[in-house]
Amino acid sequence: MPTIELSAGPIDYADTGGDGPVVVFTHGFPMNETQWRKVVPLLADYRCVLPTLPLGAHRRPMREDADLSQRGQALLVGELLERLGLEDVTLVLNDWGGPQFLLSEGRAERVGRLVLVACEAFDNFPPPPARPLVQLAKVPGGVWLLMRLLGTKFFRHHEKAYGGLSKHGIPDEVLDSWFAPATRDGKIRRDLAKFAVSTPEREVLLRWTARLGDFDRPVLVVWAPEDRMMPRAHGRRLAELFPQGRLVEITDSWTLVPEDQPERLAEVLREFLPA
Repeated sequence: MPTIELSAGPIDYADTGGDGPVVVFTHGFPMNETQWRKVVPLLADYRCVLPTLPLGAHRRPMREDADLSQRGQALLVGELLERLGLEDVTLVLNDWGGPQFLLSEGRAERVGRLVLVACEAFDNFPPPPARPLVQLAKVPGGVWLLMRLLGTKFFRHHEKAYGGLSKHGIPDEVLDSWFAPATRDGKIRRDLAKFAVSTPEREVLLRWTARLGDFDRPVLVVWAPEDRMMPRAHGRRLAELFPQGRLVEITDSWTLVPEDQPERLAEVLREFLPA
């Protein structure tokens, strides 16, 4: 897997290559590019780029002084697009909603289209079921304990942990790849904690969100009406926020639509992506 050195540190990324329109997929916390493993093969006509951002499943630690906050990570996505020379990108989010703040910061000049798939929005950072895990990250040794708990089948598959993200379940080998880096490396745990405790106050989140309406390019909002993490009303509110926003709901799924309904999601993406 290629690596690019950014201001925060080394970022691994997968790149399917080719001359097709560029689609950049971000991921959740702590997850990696395998979150999209079922969808990317269904988009063979497109150049798919999948960075592993420093959200806790990254394989090498970031610099000690790296800004890994919500805003810092969003700007890191913009830096990645610039350094890779990617233009007119379709940026696709799922679960973690932070990359939308690239728009709020006025740094979306390389983004031609935006897809928001069942992700954090408005003041839902993080969703209520995940907040106890974030509180644990604030306690000395808390991330170490969290990773040990996520190593157990009972805890990782519990509905208030990762069992609440996928209606049809996430295979243990995938979860293992997400949790292994922070389990074995204290510096990765440091990075994870920096991000986990970085969510700004509600007023700041809503102020950032209000700026999204300035993005006047096509936006597709894909929501899962049965989702336990992302309120159904947020999907419509997001679609209405953007001048060119459109909402599609996908049933029989929770937050991780790429896991639960990859074929339907790929179909919806193909209808939206440039030819």
